[in-house]
Amino acid sequence: MQQYVLTKSGFTFCINDTPGEKGTIIAVHGLTGNHKQFHHYQTAFTGTYRFVSYDLRGRGNSDPAVKSTSIYTHVEDLIELIETLNIKRPILMGYSMGAYICAIVASKLFNVEALILLDGAGEADNTSRKLVIPSLTRLHKSFQSVEKYVEEMKALYANLKVSWTEVMEEIVAYDLKKTVSGWTHKSDPVLIEQDFESFYTFTPEIVCSHITSETILFIATGKIGDKAPLFRKSGYEKTRKHIRDLKTHEIHINHYELVFNKQPTINREISRFLKEVK
Repeated sequence: MQQYVLTKSGFTFCINDTPGEKGTIIAVHGLTGNHKQFHHYQTAFTGTYRFVSYDLRGRGNSDPAVKSTSIYTHVEDLIELIETLNIKRPILMGYSMGAYICAIVASKLFNVEALILLDGAGEADNTSRKLVIPSLTRLHKSFQSVEKYVEEMKALYANLKVSWTEVMEEIVAYDLKKTVSGWTHKSDPVLIEQDFESFYTFTPEIVCSHITSETILFIATGKIGDKAPLFRKSGYEKTRKHIRDLKTHEIHINHYELVFNKQPTINREISRFLKEVK
C-alpha cells in the first residue's frame, strides 16, 4: 500500500509497504529511479516477506533533496525510516546507488539481518561516469506530454534490452510533474549529478570491513548498449575482499535488465540466501 511517512527530522517519504511474515525487506532504488523500480521484486517477495520500497528524497513523491545531498544524506534518511517504521531486523536490498546506501547503513547498524546488493557498492571508475552523465540530459528537458516522454524512454530502454510493459510505462510516467512549460522530471538534475559524484567517495575497504550481516552481491556483467558494464567487475575487488560473510553471483545481463525485467533466477538465489541466514 502506498502511503506517506514523516521521520523525526521532518522529512516526508512516499513508501509502498506490502505484507509478509518472515521478516522485512526495505529496498532502496537507483540514482534516477523511484520505488516502482522494485515492482518485480516486491511482487515476488510480498506475502513471504514484508516489503517496503520508497522514493529517495529528490525522487518521486518524497520531499526534495537538500543542496548538500549525497549517498550519506540518504544513509541518514534510511536509518531514520527504519526507526520510524519500527523495523527491528531489517533486510536491506539496494540497487545501484541504493546498494551504496544500504552497504553504508549495514556498516553502521548492528541489527541488520541480511544485505542484498544488486550491482552496486563497488568502486566506480571513469567508465561509469561516461555512461551515466550523458544519460542525465533527459532530466533537463521539458516535454509536451507524458506520452512524448514515455515514447523517448521506450526507445532508450529498447536499446538496453528492457522489455516494454505496462509496468515499465508506469515506472517511467511516475517520474514526471506538470509545469507551466510542459512536463518535466521531478528530480533536480544538478542534485542528481551531485549524488552520482558522491559514489566516488565510497571506500569499500573501510565500509565493507564493518559489515557484519550476511551479504549477497549480484554483479551485472552485461554491456550497456555496445559499450561496457556500468560497474566493472574489477571495481568489486575490495568489496568482495572486505565483506566477511559474502556470497557473490555474476549475472550475464546488464545493469538495467536487473530490475526492469523479471528475474526469477535471481529471486530464487535471494530466497535460498535468506533461508540460510543464521
